[in-house]
Parts: sequence; structure tokens; C-alpha cells
Amino acid sequence: MMKKLCLVFISVLQLCSVPAGAQTNDKAREMAVKIADRILASTTYEFVDKKSGKTYTSLKNTPLNKAVKVKSKYLDWHYTNGVTNIALMELGNKLGNSKYENYVLKNMDFVFDADNQSYFRRLYEETLKNEGWKAVNALNWHMIYRNKRLDDNGPMGASLIDLNRKHPDEAFRKYIESTNHHLMFSEPRLADGTIARLWPHVNTVWADDAFMALSFLVRMGEVTGDNKYFDDAANQILNYTRYLWCPEKGVYYHCYHTDTKIHGVAHWSRANGWIFMATADLLSRMPENHPMREDVIENFRMQTDGVIRYQGANGLWHQLLDKPDSYEEITGTSMFVFGIAKGVKEGWLHPDYIYVAWEGLKGMLTKITPEGDVTAICVGTGIMPSLSFYYNRPQWKNDPMGEGPVLRALVEMIDAPAYAEIKAEQQYDKIK
Repeated sequence: MMKKLCLVFISVLQLCSVPAGAQTNDKAREMAVKIADRILASTTYEFVDKKSGKTYTSLKNTPLNKAVKVKSKYLDWHYTNGVTNIALMELGNKLGNSKYENYVLKNMDFVFDADNQSYFRRLYEETLKNEGWKAVNALNWHMIYRNKRLDDNGPMGASLIDLNRKHPDEAFRKYIESTNHHLMFSEPRLADGTIARLWPHVNTVWADDAFMALSFLVRMGEVTGDNKYFDDAANQILNYTRYLWCPEKGVYYHCYHTDTKIHGVAHWSRANGWIFMATADLLSRMPENHPMREDVIENFRMQTDGVIRYQGANGLWHQLLDKPDSYEEITGTSMFVFGIAKGVKEGWLHPDYIYVAWEGLKGMLTKITPEGDVTAICVGTGIMPSLSFYYNRPQWKNDPMGEGPVLRALVEMIDAPAYAEIKAEQQYDKIK
């Protein structure tokens, strides 16, 4: 027994001591497929009455009932599922496997089914009329009809752009158009065009909104060829840096209140991740000759140089970047791994930075079980004027809040280059 334990210990020690560049991309592929296949297998195309337990496969001729919900969380309408849909389609493209794209298509066909839409739209309109805005929050798919904020439509609209390019559908097109109108004409903005929210203070700049907006803007720019979308996206990133960047620490604050001219208390990991991932998405679609491209690349490099200084010993980043006593968290980590890997492959970053991404992948794998269960996912997080709020945010398992970013990082690492160190002895003959 003792001999077996020793052998196990030696094997683990050898695994942990493998240089980052020697890690195999097969592990990233394997875990991405396990996570994705678990999501596919767990999705059921049903509705359930939460009070009676009765299930429905169709809502045609079903009496309106606020207790009726979509059974699978992957069929809810939420920005987190938008990110996950994007990630699944990216995985399918990387592997040349259409089943992941077909899954997203099946989900959207289920959502936009005429009977399903009629049911929830009527339920939404009746509830709003009789009980007001707060009451509609309890309804499934209320974000489709509310259409008042980027969480309602940004990433979900972005995923529909990707899907609609290969599977054109009138319902998808109409939703994309409504999202475009909201973002270009209705979304609250500061006088300089920066997207802001009306809470917790009027005109608060949230780091999260960089991705909520840019995920849609950059895909609209790509599909239409209209530079106004890239102009807007680039201005958002550069303006967010003006409002949120902390030069002393080299990372972003979670928010900035324009009325009090005070930053939020936290350098929250996922907030920084949203901006980082958004910038990478912008650069990957922005025309090479766009006049603001070099400024965005310079900004991306600045973000990278800041965030890599907070990577922990296990390769993970902490919930609060500058607070190593906060817990290790996978969503921010995944966004940083995604952006750095893409940045190296696209040439925006020096090849040396891939070492950081490989270390980040090693850390991520400690939070993903062999079965593909994703742990250490910080729950949805608003803004509060207290660090304890961020320290004590609960952690979830197997939620789209984390699965989307994790999948995107794993997909980028599937074909990531190994780290190539220049050895000292290779350079001695150059010294005269």
C-alpha cells in the first residue's frame, strides 16, 4: 500500500513539474469537449410548472401561468447563455464538428417557436400591465421583451448574429435589428458616447458593459462592413480606460460613478476579464487599416501587462485581483487566458506571454473535474461600496456564468503554441 502511495505521489509531482510549454493541447480539447457534451446531454426541451410539477413540451393552448418555466437553464434568455452559445459555436468551428452549432440552432428554434413566443409574450404583457416592472423579473424570457439593457440583448444578440450567418431566420433577424436599435439609439450613454447605467447611481460606468456592448457591436461591424460599429467599439474601450483604469495598480476598477466622481472599491477579476475579452474580440474583427486599431492594440498590451502581475502561484487569478486572500476564481482566469492566447496567436502580444496562458490553463484544470464539471464560478455580481461584498460572493458549479468563458479559453488553448525559452547558452557566442 505504501509503495502504491509513493508511486502516486511521484506521478503527481512529475505532472506538476512539467514545464508549461510541454503541456499538451489535447488536454484543453478533452476538457472543452467534456464540458460541452455535458451541457448538450443535460438540456431538455420542456417547460415545467414549478408549483404542480407538471411538464409541457408545447405551450400551445396552455393557460397563462407565472409558475411555468423553461426547465433547462441553458434555454433561459440571459447574457450568460449568449456567451456560452458563442463558445459552443467556436468549439464546433475549431473541431470541425457541427453538433455544437446545431445544438445552439435547436435552442434558438425552441425559444423562437411561435407558440412558445406567443405564450411568454402574452404572460409578460399581462404581468407588466397589472403588476409593473418588478414583477416581470420572475418570468422566463422577460429579457427578450423588456429589451431595456445590454444584459437583456447584447451577448444573446451577438450569438444570434453568428448563428444567423449560417442559418438565416426571420425571427433571428428581427431580434438582431431590435438589439441594434436599442444599442445605437436607446442605451444610456454619457455625453461623450460612453455606455453607462442608471444605477446604482445615475450614469455609472460598469466594466461589465464593455463585453455586453462589444460582443454585439464587433459582430455587427463584421457582418455589415460598416465602420461605425468598430468606431463605437473602439471608443468604448478607450473611454472605459479613461474612466476605470487605475494606473497605480495597472488594472480596472469595477465601476465609476460620474455624479460623485468616485470609483468603486473593487478591482474585481471578472470585471477586468470582461474588458479584456471584449478588447480581444474587437481586435480579432477590426479592419487592419482602421485608424484606431493601433490605439486599441496599445491599450490591450497595457491591460495584459497589468493583469499578468496578479496571477497567483497556482496559475489562477483571485476574485479580487489585488487581494490574494480572496478566493481563486475561474471566470476571470478564463477570460485572461482567452485574451492572452489569442493575443499571442494574432501577434498583438510577444510570444513570451503564452507562458502566462499555459500557467492559467493549469490553474483552470484544478477547478474542472475529470467529468467536465466547472467549479469556482463567482455568481452574478452587482456593484456595492464594500469589499466584503466581493469577498463573500458565493461560488457556483456548472453555470453558464462560468462555462462560456471557460470554454472560450479552452478553445483558444487547443492550438496555442508552446512556450519557447531562449536559453542563455544559445546567446553566449553573440557576446564579443
